[in-house]
Amino acid sequence: MINRITRLFPVWALLFSLVAYVIPGFFVVLKPAIVPLLGVVMFGMGMTLTWHSFSEVLKRPGVIGVGVLLQYLVMPLAAWLIAESLGLPPYLMVGLVLVGACPGGTASNVVCYLAKGDVALSITLTTISTLLAIVATPLLTWLYVGQKVPVPVESMLWSIFKIVLLPVSLGVLVNSLFGRKLSGVKHLFPLVSVLAIVVIIAIVVALNRGNLANMGMAVALAVILHNLFGLASGYWLPRLLGWDERICRTLAIEVGMQNSGLGVALTVKYFSAAAALPGALFSIWHNLSGSMLAGYWSRRIR
Repeated sequence: MINRITRLFPVWALLFSLVAYVIPGFFVVLKPAIVPLLGVVMFGMGMTLTWHSFSEVLKRPGVIGVGVLLQYLVMPLAAWLIAESLGLPPYLMVGLVLVGACPGGTASNVVCYLAKGDVALSITLTTISTLLAIVATPLLTWLYVGQKVPVPVESMLWSIFKIVLLPVSLGVLVNSLFGRKLSGVKHLFPLVSVLAIVVIIAIVVALNRGNLANMGMAVALAVILHNLFGLASGYWLPRLLGWDERICRTLAIEVGMQNSGLGVALTVKYFSAAAALPGALFSIWHNLSGSMLAGYWSRRIR
């Protein structure tokens, strides 16, 4: 039952977004909760890991290295190119680039499992890219949009440390020490994470009710193109290297699915609620596209 509710994440995201659009006042007051809610998501991610999880990097350094390079080279560059091509205003360009500069999304591991990819590789890539985000996300954002909008790199570094590294590390510690004792409730963490992300999306939609009418279609197009570019490059570049189908599927999902919740939290904190619109739409769309792609791949013979 819980797994079924969790897999319906895109549906809940759409429903909550609709409610937030119709009754924005209910969610606007929850704006200060965005960062704490993301911390809950990161803690839940940590609860799926142990210190042993990090040893996977040593077993496949080449694949891990390519995956991380694709994540942090392709996605922010694609975001910048798409924003420039569509003529998005600076505040929306910031939001899109910030999403592109974020690590892999926490939902990618579930989608990878459904797509019959390499789940161990997916978890390792998500973990490594999340840890690297402490430095990579603020620096890449500054690199691409720093000339148009002031980017507080040092403050963002500290925020990502608090929002990402501390909760993830705490989750890993708790899981390592008390994992067996908590086995009866650990299955609840994916559901809690989904609910937290859904509420974050609803808050951003409520804060941007007016902007959605004016820029909604342009942002939606930018988000769809960004996600599709990530999925395609993550699949076909490893394919050209002659890598196994499972690895190609895994890299496609890891590159194309971003931790847009982190992007939203940072954008609201350091730029504006309007700039968080691309991240909110990305949260909905990449789960829809990832689910559809997983459904297609799950029916194909490897």
